[in-house]
Amino acid sequence: MASLIIRVLLADDHPGMLIGVEHELSVISTIQLMGCANSSTELIALLDAKPCDVVVSDYAMPAGDYGDGIALFSLIQRRYPPVKIVVLTMLDNPAVPRALVTQGVSCIVSKSDAVSHLVPAIHTAYSGGKYYSPRVEEIVQSIDWNRRGRGSTDVLSQRESEVVRLFASGLTVNEIADRLCRSKKTISSQKSKAMEKLGIDRDVDLLRYAMENGMVSSSERKSGGEPDMDLSEGGMPPVASNS
Repeated sequence: MASLIIRVLLADDHPGMLIGVEHELSVISTIQLMGCANSSTELIALLDAKPCDVVVSDYAMPAGDYGDGIALFSLIQRRYPPVKIVVLTMLDNPAVPRALVTQGVSCIVSKSDAVSHLVPAIHTAYSGGKYYSPRVEEIVQSIDWNRRGRGSTDVLSQRESEVVRLFASGLTVNEIADRLCRSKKTISSQKSKAMEKLGIDRDVDLLRYAMENGMVSSSERKSGGEPDMDLSEGGMPPVASNS
């Protein structure tokens, strides 16, 4: 009988994390690492080119053509239905595991836990089971599953979600346009469309929505100097980072 081999693709935009995970998985005889990506663009290219059973992906990976977080995982589920997903995350907002579980992702590993938790997570994802690392389990146990938040990230397009998350992290419309290589007019339009879909009128409510739905954490907020109060241009009073 042939031995079990799980083909894995890894995606993370932190080189140190990629190296650590590669090292951890390299000694596991049942896991074959097929490739590494540092953006959603590279990950989708790998999925198109290489056989894969399980994708291990960072939750927050903003640079790339296919977004990150729920938008990216939803795309993978639709385009590559047999592929299972293991999510790596530093976010400690309960909205993140809530959104992932609702999306059908049931193997989640916190980056604050030992990287060795990825091994059972990959095996469990491959077999269709559920695995939470200790920190994720602690967060999941604290969730009120009967509580329903306002709106849903599902109503937003991938690009709208990407703009909302970057805006909530503290970037202005100009900075988002530069990062995503889009025009300022396009970014402003996508932000406005997202707010319209969510029934949100004020930038502060958009920030609150992003926080409550796990699109950004307080540690991801950009630090800066004096607040830019020109909110029509996407400015947001910077908040000091915890990291």
